[in-house]
Amino acid sequence: MSDTSPVDPMAEAFEAQRDRLRAVAHRMLGSHADAEDVVQEAWLRLSRQDAAAIGNLAGWLTTVVGRISLDVLRSRRTRPEAPYDDRLSELVVTLDDSPVPEDDTVLADSVGLALHVVLESLGPSERLAFVLHDLFAVPFDEIGHILGKSTAATKMLASRARRKARAMERPSGVGREQREVVQAFLAAARRGDFEELLRVLDPEVRLTVDTPSGVVVTLGATKVAAGARLSADAAALGRAVLVNGLPGIISWREDGTPLSVVAFTAVDGRITDITVVIDPAKLALMDLPDPA
Repeated sequence: MSDTSPVDPMAEAFEAQRDRLRAVAHRMLGSHADAEDVVQEAWLRLSRQDAAAIGNLAGWLTTVVGRISLDVLRSRRTRPEAPYDDRLSELVVTLDDSPVPEDDTVLADSVGLALHVVLESLGPSERLAFVLHDLFAVPFDEIGHILGKSTAATKMLASRARRKARAMERPSGVGREQREVVQAFLAAARRGDFEELLRVLDPEVRLTVDTPSGVVVTLGATKVAAGARLSADAAALGRAVLVNGLPGIISWREDGTPLSVVAFTAVDGRITDITVVIDPAKLALMDLPDPA
């Protein structure tokens, strides 16, 4: 028997946009679950609209998804203890046995994933401007409308974000300079040199620690420097790795099970992001190398 149920033109038009909207939301939020929630909310808002009054459906939906995603990002900044869902499980860890990774395929994959780490270090407005314009070709005037800013101000936000992202796009960025910054941070942490820690940390550095009881986020160089001993202790017990193409450390327990993974993002000579995973359940989700 053929299906003779009527087709909802609005639902059909939305479904044609769903994959693109999900991609936008995922780049903005770094979480598949959050992206699905944003797209569903966009559909609910669309269903309450008069479709005939929407001249450019694709543009309207992009604006709605952008605004909802921006609200989620701003909420995360005010509630830093909120969990980041599947973001931490997307870390790709490989042993860093040489100054430059020999496997070009692994390098390309990890550097691509490193962009995700960079996006996490951007402010909400920077992230939206960069993602919508550079990754999805949304005009600056439309992005400015979402942000409530002028076109010129929106271009400045995207430019600032682009400078940070470029450090991850160049293979040379995963090299000597970033390693030296991380080593300087670890050495200062071991010595308890607070002034040196402040020198190598970005003023707005973010420390994310994934524990069995949840994700704890610390913002700002002063607070992160005060707790820097955790990273130094991990370095003393662990081995150098690349985490999403960036310098990191993995350490194991005596029985060979992973104890922690620490990842560093360094931009323009300063550390902007430190991610520490000590939750055994999250570590079990990662494809980690075996201990030496």
